[in-house]
Amino acid sequence: MRTDRFGGPALSLFRMVIGLLFLCHGLASLFGVFGGNRGSGEPVPLGQWPGWWAALIQALCGALVLVGLFTRPAALLASGSMAYAYFVIHQPEALLPLSNHGELSVLFCWSFFLVAMLGPGRWALDSLLWQGTADAVELGTDDRRSVPA
Repeated sequence: MRTDRFGGPALSLFRMVIGLLFLCHGLASLFGVFGGNRGSGEPVPLGQWPGWWAALIQALCGALVLVGLFTRPAALLASGSMAYAYFVIHQPEALLPLSNHGELSVLFCWSFFLVAMLGPGRWALDSLLWQGTADAVELGTDDRRSVPA
C-alpha cells in the first residue's frame, strides 16, 4: 500500500496539464486557433515537413496524454518529437535553450519523458481499462504468473 496519498493525484494533474498544453499547441499550429502558428494566426500548411507533422503529433499525443489513454507510448512519442525539435530546430542556433528559444521544447521533452516513465497516475482511462493488472504490477503483487493460461 502506498503511503504517499498526494503522489497519484499530483501525477495525474501534472499529466493532464502537460497534455492540455501540448494539445493546444498542436491545435494552434494545425488550425490557426489560440494565436496560430508562432503567434501568426495562420495554420501550418497541410503536409508541410516538419511543422504540420509535428503539430499533428502534438494534437494527438496531447489529447491521449490529457485523458490518459495509451499514455506511456503517447508520452514517449511526444518526448521524442520535442527532442527532435530541440536538436534540429533550436540547437543549431545556439547551444543553450535560453539563447536558442528552445526552453519550451526542453520542458515538454522532459515532462513527457517523466510521464512515460512514471505512468498516467490514477485519474486516467488507462487506469480504468487496465485496473486489475496495473494495480497488481504497480504494487509488486502480480498474480498473473500463477494463473493457468
